[in-house]
Amino acid sequence: MIKVLFIGDIVGPLGCKTVRKFILKLKEKYNGFDIVIANAENSAKGNGVSVESSNYLFQSGCDVLTGGNHSFRNFSIHKVLTKNNYILRPLNFSKSSIGHGFVVFKTEKADVLIVNLIGQVFLDAAISPFEEMKWLLSKFNLKNIIIDFHAEATGEKGALANFLDGKVSAVLGTHTHVQTNDARILKNGTAFISDVGMTGPYDSILGVIPSLVIRRMITKLPTKFEVSEEGQAIFSACYLEIDEESGKAVKIETIYGKD
Repeated sequence: MIKVLFIGDIVGPLGCKTVRKFILKLKEKYNGFDIVIANAENSAKGNGVSVESSNYLFQSGCDVLTGGNHSFRNFSIHKVLTKNNYILRPLNFSKSSIGHGFVVFKTEKADVLIVNLIGQVFLDAAISPFEEMKWLLSKFNLKNIIIDFHAEATGEKGALANFLDGKVSAVLGTHTHVQTNDARILKNGTAFISDVGMTGPYDSILGVIPSLVIRRMITKLPTKFEVSEEGQAIFSACYLEIDEESGKAVKIETIYGKD
């Protein structure tokens, strides 16, 4: 079995530190992982992914970092995106975008295709994630495929998962920062969860200092959101087991903890 740890949206320095602590604990609990994937698009103080935050996460045990609508927000990462195949941005952004939307990660058991997609509902996807996956599947003859679907609408996430059921190993939702209670394996063997959740400050609103969000809601005035950097943290992730011969998921388990 291919053992996978997928970590939900990492928010700010506190989220990065929490990842390092929990990876060590979870490696012991699950007797190691074949691959650790983490959504890092808010890891640089909630403002994209930076060179510093990506290096920290790789050094902490992450193998592949995925992104979303904030992938390009931190300019320091732009040159890195063109060189480092293991930092992904959504595949269905414009074809002229910098960076990579997928990578083939080699484990001792099998090659795993990791794909980053973004939703079209309420977000700025240039290309349909459905059409982009049809194209990608025609290019690769791999059975073990994991998708980070960074999307707003639960229905869109569920639709893509059912569209790809039996064709990919897992469709894991990110972006809404709240872990959902619908982790399951679909009838043809694809693991699915609407949202893996957030890793970052517990006393926050989706990672942001509550008073700033409340001010924005009341006044409707532009407000610079800042992430909480102190206090208790939460860790949200899911654990997968994939049969490397068939590419079908045999287990999906949510992980939620506080530090």
